[in-house]
Amino acid sequence: MSPLEGNLTMPRPLRVAIVGSGPAGIYAADALLKSQVAAEPGVSIDIFERMPAPFGLIRYGVAPDHPRIKGIITALHQVLDKPQIRLFGNVDYGTDISLDDLRAFYDGVIFATGAMADRALSLPGIDLDGSYGAADFVSWYDGHPDVPRTWPLEAEKVAVLGVGNVALDIARVLAKTADELLPTEIPPNVYEGLKANRAKEIHVFGRRGPAQAKFSPMELRELDHSPNIEVIVDPEDIDYDEGSIATRRGNKQADMVAKTLENWAIRDVGDRPHKLFLHFFESPVEILGEDGKVVGLRTERTELDGTGNVKGTSTFKTWDVGAVYRAVGYLSDKLPKLPWDLDSGTVPDEGGRVMQETGEHLQSTYVTGWIRRGPVGLIGHTKGDANETVANLLDDYANGRLHTPASPGPEAVDAFLAERNVRFTTWDGWYKLDAAEKALGEPEGRERVKLVEREDMLRASGA
Repeated sequence: MSPLEGNLTMPRPLRVAIVGSGPAGIYAADALLKSQVAAEPGVSIDIFERMPAPFGLIRYGVAPDHPRIKGIITALHQVLDKPQIRLFGNVDYGTDISLDDLRAFYDGVIFATGAMADRALSLPGIDLDGSYGAADFVSWYDGHPDVPRTWPLEAEKVAVLGVGNVALDIARVLAKTADELLPTEIPPNVYEGLKANRAKEIHVFGRRGPAQAKFSPMELRELDHSPNIEVIVDPEDIDYDEGSIATRRGNKQADMVAKTLENWAIRDVGDRPHKLFLHFFESPVEILGEDGKVVGLRTERTELDGTGNVKGTSTFKTWDVGAVYRAVGYLSDKLPKLPWDLDSGTVPDEGGRVMQETGEHLQSTYVTGWIRRGPVGLIGHTKGDANETVANLLDDYANGRLHTPASPGPEAVDAFLAERNVRFTTWDGWYKLDAAEKALGEPEGRERVKLVEREDMLRASGA
């Protein structure tokens, strides 16, 4: 049955709200715009974003020296430029607008809120001064308005726990000089903070082997491009069992990562001033402290068990470090009025349809991206998520399973936010903010300088 056959009495456009303006939310909007329904009777999409600026983790989760990944913004721009889409920035779901409010205005609601918090790590000493979560540090160097403007960078030796791309980002930012990062969009407070950084040794720890590392090959190779970073891999950490060999044969990226690590392990150590060690088969067991501050890390040596997993060897080592960053995964915030899986930190779903404890679909309510499947995969993986979620929303629309909103006219949303005195930004406002940031960078020959203060962003956006 086509969407039209199920809605012959519904000449107005299908109204959809998307909560979250990162890639997941924008891909969902794009899927809606490319659907048959977009042609007739049409779609009308409003995207709600709690930050004054769009793009989610592309703006606040990608390291500033990754212009290639930030180039994704160009593609996202093309979607948000479409006349069927409106952006409402600086609008916080759960505070400024609720699920019941959204249901009054829209036929369907898609949540695409991503993940911004650190997943907990149960480790003795994790609460010591000098033990940090990756997400907090990333938010600081990316100029997030809701985090402190300073960051303590006093340790000369630093440990990073985790072998994913976020761990690489943190290690690289800590190991580079402030002047290396100055040509990027980092705001002045971040540049001043990095100038005071005393780190000379960065140690990245993985409990398994090179074949199990979750680095992207390109991100890994980028570590070696800095004139200030000497990347060091211990030859003893290059080890594979049958499970590891099978992983390399079946995964081209894993094989490329392993080859890069092998090449680094056999070369002579150079004389670049900052040393970045990539350690494998070292499982953190305790963060050591004195007077409440981090003074070391204790690890247990592991070994492969034949399947690609590892087991402990009861051989322990203490590492002299003054700070520890855990990059063991992000965690989504629980969303008001939606069911929640505490273990996975996601909204329970079937094909993007939000599922209640009763096993029934929460009518007209959907999820996509990390809030649906957890913080795994690369940005491009969210496209498949969005397509599936939108396909099921359209199927519910075609078969009359969506509820009917009381006030589906677009003007009702503007009136609601005005009545609540919510200062919201728009897509036109993003263009103004974009121009303001580029103007800040121009005197220094930089592409842009990011505005940090929320009030400054609102003012520049004409909220």
